[in-house]
Amino acid sequence: MTNKILPTTVVGSYVQPDWLVDRHMLKSMVPPRVRTRDIWKIPPDQLKDAQDAATLTAIHDMERAGIDIITDGEIRRESYSNLFATALDGIDLDNPAEVPGRSGKLITVPRITGPIRRTNAVEVRDVEFLRANTDRAIKITMPGPFTMTQTAVDDHYGDDEACAMAFAAAVNEEVRDLFAAGADVVQLDEPWMQAKPDKAKRYAVRVIDRALEGASGTTAVHMCFGYAHAVKNKPSGYSFLPELAACSADQISIEAAQPGLDTAALEPLSGKTIIVGVLDLADGNVETAEVVADRIRAALEFLPAEKIMVAPDCGMKYLSRAIAFGKLKALADGAALVRRELAG
Repeated sequence: MTNKILPTTVVGSYVQPDWLVDRHMLKSMVPPRVRTRDIWKIPPDQLKDAQDAATLTAIHDMERAGIDIITDGEIRRESYSNLFATALDGIDLDNPAEVPGRSGKLITVPRITGPIRRTNAVEVRDVEFLRANTDRAIKITMPGPFTMTQTAVDDHYGDDEACAMAFAAAVNEEVRDLFAAGADVVQLDEPWMQAKPDKAKRYAVRVIDRALEGASGTTAVHMCFGYAHAVKNKPSGYSFLPELAACSADQISIEAAQPGLDTAALEPLSGKTIIVGVLDLADGNVETAEVVADRIRAALEFLPAEKIMVAPDCGMKYLSRAIAFGKLKALADGAALVRRELAG
């Protein structure tokens, strides 16, 4: 994939252009859990081509910034989770439910009324398009089974863990197909492990392992406190993190810059490769390469360079393109600076 020390990557999303989505609507709502077609400015019969064009721009920006392992920017998604979650059998799209979100406000979520099953590939074309348009290593992201369970109302299984295991089986089928389509890394986004630590401690590792069972490439799990544009005051420590040392994922992705994470928290995960968030996405200014380098050096106090990758804290979809690109360039430059120091 890449033999570079301190390789750079992104967590998932990049900026969707103003001509493609209604960014005011996007920023005024929580990440949608059900389909939100009104967000798109392009007519349905032209939307696929428009999304492809915007994806090419995202790919080009990540390459131009010097990022080693890129994604498709999640340009075709209304949120990180709803594209996959609403493509499954067993979800009643016409009668959604409401649950309290991480902020405490009610959010509209899928209602589960039957067995959860994946009947067709959801993101395989996204991987194929990305693979055909870059020679970089590529990552594809998808929502994890724990998070999908917490952001749905279960009217079928009557048991959280059984529901999560059903989601995990569907995720596993997709994961295998994503690697077959050319993905180098498949990442599960699991922010709700932090929001629901008691439930996470009971069964999150088991459902992650089921979702990644038989994976033929590098696997990652991302956990965060929520998008920076919505969550301003973040704790400096995770309520669920050391437990991920026991899961089968090769890489653990966490945000560290905005919350000012004490990097000693990384030490229990020393058996994993850690994707350390070193870009504060709540800060509207572009970090300097030296600021990024300092954040990388803090992680190096507790982990060897061979176990560290660097990335933004979270997805970048809520930033302007100029700020997002500037931050990615600072990420690449800061990592290069520390590499030179390590080389003597």
